[in-house]
Amino acid sequence: MIDLYYWPTPNGRKISIMLEECDLPYNTIPVRIGEGDQFKPEFLAISPNNRMPAIVDTDTGISVFEGGAILMYLAEKSGRLMPTAKAARYEVLQWLFWQAAGLGPMAGQLSHFVNYVDDEMQYALDRYGNEYDRLLAVMDVRLRDREFLAGDYSIADIASFPWVMPYKRLGNDLDRFNNLRRWFDTLKSRPAVRKGVDLGSDWTRAEQSDKKAKELMFTQTAQTVFDAADAAGK
Repeated sequence: MIDLYYWPTPNGRKISIMLEECDLPYNTIPVRIGEGDQFKPEFLAISPNNRMPAIVDTDTGISVFEGGAILMYLAEKSGRLMPTAKAARYEVLQWLFWQAAGLGPMAGQLSHFVNYVDDEMQYALDRYGNEYDRLLAVMDVRLRDREFLAGDYSIADIASFPWVMPYKRLGNDLDRFNNLRRWFDTLKSRPAVRKGVDLGSDWTRAEQSDKKAKELMFTQTAQTVFDAADAAGK
C-alpha cells in the first residue's frame, strides 16, 4: 500500500495519475497547504523540503519526496511506464528532468503572478508567460514525429500533463500547437488520467483568496525551515 501525501495541485496530480495508471493501491492523506499541514513534524519526517507530494510505501517502509523521484520509484515498483533498456530509459529521464527543471517551475511562477498577486506585475507576467509559451513549443516540436515525449507513454508524459492543463488560465492557447494539442487530448481521454486529476477536486480550497493561506505558502524563509525543524526535534 502507498500512503500518498497529497493536495490537488499539478505536482500532486503527477502522483495520483501515476498511481492510477499503475493500478497500485493507495491511501490518500491530504496536506492542506493553505492551513500549514506541510510544516507538521510528522510530514517533515517524510518530506524535509516541507512540500508535497510525498509517499510512504508501507510494503517496504521507504518514503520518497519530490515528484520526479516518486515517479521513478513507482515505475520501478510496478515495472511500468519507464523502460529498462538504457537508451530508452534515458530518453524518458531527460524529459522527466526537463519538466522538473523547466516546465513545472516556469508554469508555477506564472501561475503565482496570474492567480495570487493582486497588483499587476507586467514584467513578471511577460517573463514567465513567454517562457511557458516557449516550453509548450519545445513539446510541440518534440511531438512532431512521435506520439509521446519519449516514444512510448511514460512517466515523462505523466509529469508534464498537469502543467499543461492550466494553459487557458495561464493565458495560452493550445490550438496554436497542433502536436501538443493531439498529445494533450490523448492523455486527457485516458481513464486513469481523468481519475488521477479528479482526486481532491471536491476538497475546499481557499488558498487564492485567503490572506493567511498566502502567507503560509509564499512568505517562507530560512527561519521557516529552522522553526519547523526545531518543532520536529531535528
